[in-house]
Amino acid sequence: MDKKKVLLVSNGFYPEISPRSFRATELAKELYRKGHSVTVYSKHRDHDYSSFLKEYPITFKMWRKPFFPELRSVGISFLDRLLAIIKRILGILVEYPAIMDMLKVKSVLNNEENYDLLISFAVPYPVHWGAAWSRSGKHRIAKVWVADCGDPYMLSRFDSFRKPFYFKYMEDSFCRKCDYISIPFSELQEQFYPQYRSKMRVIPQGFNFNEVKLSTVSHCNKELTFIFSGSVIPGVRDLNLFFDYISNSTHEFIFVVYTNQPDYYRKYKDVLGNKLELRDYVDRLSLIFELSKADFLINVDTIHDSNENIEAIPSKLIDYSLSNRPILNINSANLDEENIDRFFNKDYSGRRIIDKERFNIEKVANKFLELTKSE
Repeated sequence: MDKKKVLLVSNGFYPEISPRSFRATELAKELYRKGHSVTVYSKHRDHDYSSFLKEYPITFKMWRKPFFPELRSVGISFLDRLLAIIKRILGILVEYPAIMDMLKVKSVLNNEENYDLLISFAVPYPVHWGAAWSRSGKHRIAKVWVADCGDPYMLSRFDSFRKPFYFKYMEDSFCRKCDYISIPFSELQEQFYPQYRSKMRVIPQGFNFNEVKLSTVSHCNKELTFIFSGSVIPGVRDLNLFFDYISNSTHEFIFVVYTNQPDYYRKYKDVLGNKLELRDYVDRLSLIFELSKADFLINVDTIHDSNENIEAIPSKLIDYSLSNRPILNINSANLDEENIDRFFNKDYSGRRIIDKERFNIEKVANKFLELTKSE
């Protein structure tokens, strides 16, 4: 394939730990390895990129810090509760603080043109809105624009509140102006407006398998050790039923959780004590190495998911599969206690099977590049 000039625009990027960061970062690295000209725009962050850019000498630019600061905890209980309420209201009504990305993206893209491929990444969706605002008939920015959507927006099933009606116009704008909408699995098509589904292409998450290093320690932990990594959404995707079950278990075990939501686990920590070990997030390669030490791993589906939905693979499950450890799949609303007992007895016949080869970053990058062939 001819050398392409590619522009990636993403709020999330290395070293941030998030699915969108992984998506944009891995794609930028692979496109560079393939010999393409890669430019990345991301939000301002205080990080020294010199070592990253030495290894991957792409063109990397950051948009400026927003003028209005993000609301943060001040360490005073009643003020923090008030700030949380205000932040929630602003988030629902005007997508604050993410809405600032729309302004920043429009500003930087106004000065960019003559690319073969533009890929913008959501969440947050204001990244797409800013790209749509900048793109016009006279200012195309790129021959092909792909709006990458890891999650749905207006028709999302998982938000506590429906998005205000006026955001429909923002979704219409970017869906109408982009050439393609990439989604990680086909089921998500149902959560976008029907008139834009013909633009959708399924492109899964990607990872460079060659970077993975696994522990050489045999999986004979003194105590049964299992790990969960990721976020929970109480009432939608949570571990409540699983915790209730293992709290009454007579088995000796250590449950390791990598989380940035320690408050959710406090009541379970009080019950399980040293059986529950909470750890902060670590970088992706370090996480996979730690996962490879466990006897098995825990994945929790939302109340809408099932094991039969083989395409709905979040980035976390790709990391799990790369660790080569058995995966115990749990549904938030319907606990399979018999399968849990089998795992506790080291019978992994009910493990979740994942075809990880389709997540090879080489294949994923090629899927994006193939979208330029029609132009």
